[in-house]
Amino acid sequence: MSGCLNIRLERWECEKCVTCGKVAQSQRSREQHKRRSLLVPDTCGACSLTRHRPQPLHTASLNLSSCLFWTDRLIMSKGTVVLAYSGGLDTSCILVWLKEQGYDVIAYMANIGQQEDFEAAREKAESLGAKKVFIEDLRDEFVEEFIWPTVQASAIYEDRYLLGTSVARPCIARRQIDIARQEGAQYVSHGATGKGNDQIRFELTCYALHPDIKIIAPWRIPEFYTRFRGRTDLMEYAQKHGIPVPVTPRAPWSMDANLMHISYESGILENPKNHAPADLYLMTKNPEDTPTNPDALEIEFKEGVPVKVTNIKDKTSKDTPLDIFSYLNEIGGKHGVGRIDIVENRFIGMKSRGIYETPGGTILFQAHLDIEALTMDKEIRRIKQGLSIKFSELLYNGFWYSPECEFVRHCIAKSQEHVEGKVQLTVLKGQVYILGRESPKSLYNEELVSMDVQGDYDPCDASGFIKVNAVRLREHHRLQGLSSTKI
Repeated sequence: MSGCLNIRLERWECEKCVTCGKVAQSQRSREQHKRRSLLVPDTCGACSLTRHRPQPLHTASLNLSSCLFWTDRLIMSKGTVVLAYSGGLDTSCILVWLKEQGYDVIAYMANIGQQEDFEAAREKAESLGAKKVFIEDLRDEFVEEFIWPTVQASAIYEDRYLLGTSVARPCIARRQIDIARQEGAQYVSHGATGKGNDQIRFELTCYALHPDIKIIAPWRIPEFYTRFRGRTDLMEYAQKHGIPVPVTPRAPWSMDANLMHISYESGILENPKNHAPADLYLMTKNPEDTPTNPDALEIEFKEGVPVKVTNIKDKTSKDTPLDIFSYLNEIGGKHGVGRIDIVENRFIGMKSRGIYETPGGTILFQAHLDIEALTMDKEIRRIKQGLSIKFSELLYNGFWYSPECEFVRHCIAKSQEHVEGKVQLTVLKGQVYILGRESPKSLYNEELVSMDVQGDYDPCDASGFIKVNAVRLREHHRLQGLSSTKI
């Protein structure tokens, strides 16, 4: 029976109903169907097993009439593929298309904090023929294992982007590979386009964690992208195959959401001159319409990550990673914090325009910078700043699971050992204002720095310090003649 391990049943239209003897009006001939579906003979050559089981045809979805039924036929499957499924039009069409190509499809959805009806998506995937559906709640590990390291690193790409999409991809792909191993799948698939960064982030993670995995990227397969040149083609395919289509008009841009942020791009946003419509933003209020009274927060850090947040006014307190980040999103969104509209450089070599909302991440970025400045040695911080830039580039480009990124994360974590304390701040009208900070590991010596107290410092020492540092400057200008040049 080993020869049947990779065999699945495929239903096809029978020429004649065995019950009433009538022939279906829209029936293809047996030979036509065999050529189109690549069916194997009635009897499996591996085990001599023959299968016949008449079943009613779903005439509503296929618009067929008369007396139709299907029989099961043995067909060799190309294998099992785990599809990163969103429930949207693109990945629903990809699911059906993969089945057309002869694959058994396992649909996988990651809950990383996006607003989604996951049960409705499960039912949809099952109705489209998914062999299994996995809906994985990854919110806790997303915060603790992925967002927190970016907070420690003060990660920011090209000075403005807090990497909300970038950091989600290795989290999603890691579980996708876990499911592929668990289910014995030979393939994974995704709906990322052939021009963007996400295809790189997903696939580099998959190859790093499962070197033998095979990846099906439909938007890079000519047979697929020439067949589906736009949304109209996808809609026609969906209607033809009984795939539920959106009943409300789609916004003229694409959106990707998770617990850390929402990103918007493409469509009318592709022209960098076009202003973002007022109704685009979903995570934050327009700063002009936010409350006139601020929220005052105290955020407590330990080893560079937040361990508690307290609202100073109403005493609301959160002390678990997911609750902390969710609450900061709530407060930041209420006050319109974390909006940016930028042009960035994609890893693949082109510029793109992106609009991002990162309310909680923006608050934490500012608070962490402040407590780090209070507790970290100057030269360590200088080195750490360089590591932060490198880490941000590696994360943006999809190299989370590379040896160099693991090394950089380890170095950054080491730098955070003494980053501990509390930061008080207010949030108002799209801005974060630092009010004060304290730490048991502070390197700030109030007596030493005071202008009113001498402390353990001799001002005369500054004369020698200045002269030593001036040696290089004096010689440079003396020998290259710059001292006599009019400036």
